[in-house]
Parts: sequence; C-alpha cells; structure tokens
Amino acid sequence: MAESDWDTVTVLRKKGSAAQSKSKQAIISAQRKGDAVETSKKWAAGQNKQHVVTKNTAKLDSETEELSHQRVPLEVGKVIQQGRQNKGLTQKDLATKINEKPQIIAEYESGKAIPNNQVMGKIERAIGLKLRGKEIGMPLDSGPKKK
Repeated sequence: MAESDWDTVTVLRKKGSAAQSKSKQAIISAQRKGDAVETSKKWAAGQNKQHVVTKNTAKLDSETEELSHQRVPLEVGKVIQQGRQNKGLTQKDLATKINEKPQIIAEYESGKAIPNNQVMGKIERAIGLKLRGKEIGMPLDSGPKKK
C-alpha cells in the first residue's frame, strides 16, 4: 500500500483547436514529426448543391408536352368498389386483407392512385376480379384455357 501514491496529479496538455489541426501548416508539421495524419475530402463540403440546375431539369423545362404520371382508370376503381361490395368488405377490411393502408384502397377506387402491379395483383386475388388487361371486371378463373 505504501507504493501507491494517491496524490498523483496528471496534467493534460492543451490540444490545438480544430482550425489549427486542419491547416496545411499543421498537417505538414505533424507529418514531419511522424504523427499519424488522416485526411479525407468531403464531397461538396460547404456548398449548397441542392439548387444546381442539371441537364435533365433543363431538358424537362424545355419539354413542351405535359408530363404526368399515369393514374388508375375510373373503370378499374368502379370494378374494385363493386367487387369489394359483392364480398361484403369495407375499404378497411380489404386493405387489412391485402396488407395495405385503407388510404391506398380509397385512392385506387377514386382513380387517384399511380398503378402498382403488386397492389393490383393483391386486390385482384382478394376480390376475385381482373383489374388488368383486356378483360377488366371478369372473374379471375374465366381466362382462356391453355392446353
């Protein structure tokens, strides 16, 4: 117990500021001393690249035709609604059955949704009616038989 000195004081020397450690002179002197120096270049550091006009945006601006996403036709929305009602399901019940939000069913029925083949397939199987192709509204198993 006599060997351990409980009154030992450790003095930490003050490190240089972040600005000093980033200057070229500080880096060169650290390299001369043989200290480990790690440098990395940050992409677009300190620049606001958010508002830069690219070629694609200029091309879109000069485009004369109106660009918009294709929406689900109202005919498909009515078929979904009729099929759901024939099965005695509410929008919420159908959404729960296909693991989607009720809002998605409402958007499909009103024709505001952007068509998604996975969601359309789930709805088709749940209500038993075709929503894609030429036979919209036909029962799923009434397609042409393959030999």
